[in-house]
Amino acid sequence: MPIYRGSALSESFQRVFNASVNAAWLRVLLSAVFGIGFFAFPVSFQGRTTVLFDVLVKRVIEAAPRGVALYCFALIAFGAGSTLASRLRNGSASRAAGRSNTWVVLRLVGLALAVAMLFRVGPDFLLAPKIANLMWNTLVFSVGVIIPIGALFLNLFVSYGCLEFVGVFMRPLMRPLFRLPGRSALDDLTSWLGSYSVGLYLTRKLFLQGYYTRRETYTIVTCFSTVSIGFVGVVAATLDLLHLFPVIFVTYFFVIYLLTFLLVRMWPIRSVPDTYWHEGRPEPERRLSVRELGPVAWEAALARARSAPGFSVTIKEGFLEGLKLTTSILGTILAVGTLALVLAEYTPIFRFLSAPLAPVLRGLGLPDAEMIAPATLAGIAEMYIPALLVKDAATPARFFIAVLSISQLIFFSSVGPMILDMFQEIPVRLGELVALFFLRTALLIPILAGVTHLLILAGMF
Repeated sequence: MPIYRGSALSESFQRVFNASVNAAWLRVLLSAVFGIGFFAFPVSFQGRTTVLFDVLVKRVIEAAPRGVALYCFALIAFGAGSTLASRLRNGSASRAAGRSNTWVVLRLVGLALAVAMLFRVGPDFLLAPKIANLMWNTLVFSVGVIIPIGALFLNLFVSYGCLEFVGVFMRPLMRPLFRLPGRSALDDLTSWLGSYSVGLYLTRKLFLQGYYTRRETYTIVTCFSTVSIGFVGVVAATLDLLHLFPVIFVTYFFVIYLLTFLLVRMWPIRSVPDTYWHEGRPEPERRLSVRELGPVAWEAALARARSAPGFSVTIKEGFLEGLKLTTSILGTILAVGTLALVLAEYTPIFRFLSAPLAPVLRGLGLPDAEMIAPATLAGIAEMYIPALLVKDAATPARFFIAVLSISQLIFFSSVGPMILDMFQEIPVRLGELVALFFLRTALLIPILAGVTHLLILAGMF
């Protein structure tokens, strides 16, 4: 009798265990299908190939533009009001309070600009289509919708084992090349396929949860906050280079990783403390054989899936996290981005700064050097401006600027203020972002000039 009871108990335990494993397996599978499908599954929309994420964002904005405008205004107003209230409640003369004052001012300026652009009141130069339409109708609308929706699906994607699975497989590559944990490859993929906004959200989430150190986080947000594949296509179309899209994308892919390999070994990245914000969750350093990678990755994914909450809780948490983050950054983006665009549109600052570059570009054998020189630096204001400046240049020059502009990554109409606002805990400083822009540009110019000449020799132009 005892033996029978023991056997029955063992069988019962085995059934419960198998059910647990199967449930975890199903969670991993469903989260991977939803995540990859949403961010990577190609669909045809409005005469072009894109992904479901892009379709959903555009459908929301196109279905109710006035509603989206009021929603974005409410987020900016709430962000400005809550920041001001917090500052008044916690006022002090500390250095941290000085930084807090900066964000209060930026968000209040963002609120004032939101009033002007929503209700069309204010100076003509501010309401001009090149300023107001780009900042309000395009950028603010996009970020306001992208981050909450992206966070919803992304939280589903990473909470049930996909992060751990990718981390194990990519660890042998990411650590020696880029001094990053393998799991960071998922951040990179998110930006490529979805949006740098969603990639930054994911990086911040993982940093605050202890998955990344300050230096690793700094590296990811300044080197892997790439524009999406869809935007690469937009730039190519603007410059009448869609027939060269595969060449542009492959070149872009190559230089992003080459620059990251170089920059992680240079200032300012190497000087960032390699410490965690809270208790760290470093990846295991044990070397795995090729045969071990699959089983270890799968077991890590299952372990994560078993401990994760239900789908409804995960979806709700992701959406609310995204909404909260959007509230805090939307006004900052509008304030800093508008200033950058006004400087680019109404002042000669970029023509003045780029004047010494024309002889350099000419010396590198690039055509239309005087035309493309201002475009090499104008991208710090907005990534799309360089493409508009060289639409009439020769094909090699247009190719050069197309890849340069999307590879500079740091621009202050959006990603710059987002990084500054979202990663104050590191902290990321304005001067370092500006320095990284110029450092990336200095490295990119000779590299892309060489690639351009190789393509000319190959008869691609």
